[in-house]
Amino acid sequence: MKTIRLTHPHQLKKEELPQTVLALGYFDGIHLGHQRVIKKAKEIAEVKGWASAVMSFHPHPSVVLGSEIKHVSYLTPLEEKEKLLEEMGIDLFYIVQFDEEFASLPPEEFVEQYIVGLNAKHVVAGFDFTYGRFGKGNMATLAEHARGRFLQTMIEKVEIDCEKVSSTMLRLLLKDGAVEKIPKFLNRYYSIKGKVVHGEKRGATIGFPTANIQCSDDYLLPQVGVYIVQMKLNGERFNGIANIGFKPTFHEEKSRPTIEVHLFEFNKQIYGEAVEIFWLKRLREEKKFASVDALIKQLNKDKEIGLKYFS
Repeated sequence: MKTIRLTHPHQLKKEELPQTVLALGYFDGIHLGHQRVIKKAKEIAEVKGWASAVMSFHPHPSVVLGSEIKHVSYLTPLEEKEKLLEEMGIDLFYIVQFDEEFASLPPEEFVEQYIVGLNAKHVVAGFDFTYGRFGKGNMATLAEHARGRFLQTMIEKVEIDCEKVSSTMLRLLLKDGAVEKIPKFLNRYYSIKGKVVHGEKRGATIGFPTANIQCSDDYLLPQVGVYIVQMKLNGERFNGIANIGFKPTFHEEKSRPTIEVHLFEFNKQIYGEAVEIFWLKRLREEKKFASVDALIKQLNKDKEIGLKYFS
């Protein structure tokens, strides 16, 4: 897959670009609704003999447009989004820098410069996709702005158990810690990638050695608490439990949650290793214990539940 980053006004020339089927959207999470849009674009491209392309925007429009809720952490940070699209077999990935100048483009100019101007012959987008200044362009106006120069396919709303599959819904599930509900909307467990770093090494002294995970601030983290997890290391998955939080038994205050993973039957030194954490189920909230002994007692209970889960 070739990734092309664009800033407005872009300098690409239509005649130098392949004919494409272009999937349009922000695609945070690449959930089942997004997957349907992207797979449809790839399917049409294969039939027509054209290249498959995806266009996304960065940062999230809410950051630029002064929205009350700004999405500055993501279900799929840009690097992860790029990796997932490559795994789906997409040929071209356009990342458009979303700034005030780009946001002010009239809808018809967006079509001229970012669809026609990029040699797209067919556009696929979800029913709620909007484009151009104030989001005035939508799937109903796209055919008018196309003027016969490209075709359009609209993907209808995707629902599971009467719930619309959306990035907003996934964010709410993470906020509640309901990670076990996420796979049916993503077709995979929610995961974050990071690196094992040195921590306070307190876990080893109480019989629960942990891997301290440092991840990008771009990731949207699950609700603070204790979880059943798997950790992928060098292509192999290991079972365990994880605490995401502020360790209130030992700290009065901390600015950002830390992630500590205790793996069952694991005793290797893995400092500096790249890992991926899969969030399977939330066990409980994080709480402050009256003593270290009380904490150890609870951790043993958590571990027992985790072992039963995997058995």
